[in-house]
Amino acid sequence: MWIAPELAETVAMIVDEGSFERAAQRLKVSPSAVSQRLRALESQLGRVLIIRSRPIRATPAGATVVRLARQYAAVGHDASVALAIEREERMHVPIAVNADSLATWLLPALEAVTHAHDLTFELLREDEDHTARLLESGSALAAITSQRTPIAGCVVTPLGATEYLAVATPTFVRRWFRGGVTPAALVSAPVIEFDRTDDVQSDWLRANGVEADTPPRHYVPASEDYASAVRLGMGWGMLPPAQAQPSLEAGTLAPLGGPDMTEPLFWQQWNIASEALTAIRESVVSHARAALAPL
Repeated sequence: MWIAPELAETVAMIVDEGSFERAAQRLKVSPSAVSQRLRALESQLGRVLIIRSRPIRATPAGATVVRLARQYAAVGHDASVALAIEREERMHVPIAVNADSLATWLLPALEAVTHAHDLTFELLREDEDHTARLLESGSALAAITSQRTPIAGCVVTPLGATEYLAVATPTFVRRWFRGGVTPAALVSAPVIEFDRTDDVQSDWLRANGVEADTPPRHYVPASEDYASAVRLGMGWGMLPPAQAQPSLEAGTLAPLGGPDMTEPLFWQQWNIASEALTAIRESVVSHARAALAPL
């Protein structure tokens, strides 16, 4: 069954913008025209595509249409470049990313691609264990994920592994680990986590013989703010070497020992023949492999 690109684009715009009014502004049509396009496609497919909730959500069928719209946009961009046709808007590329990659090596990789391609990026921040869901839903064209098994319709490229070191300030160590970093001390010492889906600290605790849910916790959901909270001595935490090493060398952070943790990362993107997406993948892979530990 043929789905007109403008109808698929309308569904994607409703999902992206979160309302019919904002979708209409982006599409430069009236809100009633947006509603008419949606009704027309829902009638054509015999499926409900949009759940009118707050925020608006796509149904599983709607997510499929959103993915199709992303594919149309990517192919259309490449065709415009090949035909030297000037487009009103640049190709918009939503990418699901984890916070530590965003804070350390990812932005230079994306910036390098903008020199040769007219692109805008939307970075959807999520834990690496959950970014794949945004790819499945059609919210993203690509994702940095811990999932090595390809999502249906996607291709996977290994990136490397993020290393994490357990660190704390010397003052924190003297207060909480006077007798050493023991299981008994770890039960009481405050730990800092990114959010409630972050399991790096929990894995390290279990490796040191401590039930993961026992110690008191702070939650600081931004990579640089998380590192700042550790440097301020609010608790101990796991930092990538790029964030930890300067403070370790300056003596303002101290290693806690125990096993270093690693998180394998993979690049997944929709399997679309697109020069722009290929260029993004090549740049991301190059920068990742220079910054991450090999798998």
